[in-house]
Amino acid sequence: MHGSSGGPLTPAAPWVILGLPSGGEGEPMLLTLTGGSGAGKTTLAAALTATAPCDSVRVLHADDYYFRTPDSGVWFLDENGVPHLDFGDPRSLDIARLALDTEAALASHAVAIVDGLFACRVVPQVACARFHVFVDLPADLRLVRKIQRKCLRDGFPLDVLLRNYLRHRRDAHDRHVEPARHDCDLELDGTLPAETLARQVWSVVLARGLAGVRQSS
Repeated sequence: MHGSSGGPLTPAAPWVILGLPSGGEGEPMLLTLTGGSGAGKTTLAAALTATAPCDSVRVLHADDYYFRTPDSGVWFLDENGVPHLDFGDPRSLDIARLALDTEAALASHAVAIVDGLFACRVVPQVACARFHVFVDLPADLRLVRKIQRKCLRDGFPLDVLLRNYLRHRRDAHDRHVEPARHDCDLELDGTLPAETLARQVWSVVLARGLAGVRQSS
């Protein structure tokens, strides 16, 4: 979503995120952050939580909901015949379990944030306002961030990461993640600081008058 000048929307006003309304009035809000691996979704989720002046926000990371045994999900064999889960395929995500936990979060919080490659696919079976964000970042920058995080920080073998990227993850992003931008309500420039992106998100949420969020006086 862009302003009349073609640039990204900028914050228009301060905001207040309310707790769950009493008496059953109003609805909580589901806010999803979708985008490629390394785009900054988890960092943005933390910034959105930090800028919310209340404790009634729950964050769920889709990375915690992938299948772990070969009887579920999509698996491939490496050159040594060892099976590995294909994290770039949405069928490898236990979307049903994530949806159930999202419903529980919405039952007790004003805002539930879900971040992940396929976050916008979460469809909780409860009444709620929904706002889907796509975090965009060029492929080379996403790859650099993955190398910095997984290899330089965590010691993951660089050759394995690059091989997986070239054989699986690059194509999976184009097939499964990239099309999701057209299903989202707001597209963000992931090169900007997370705090700036968080202000943009809350500004648009306010402008749309979504439940549980109102502009401060």
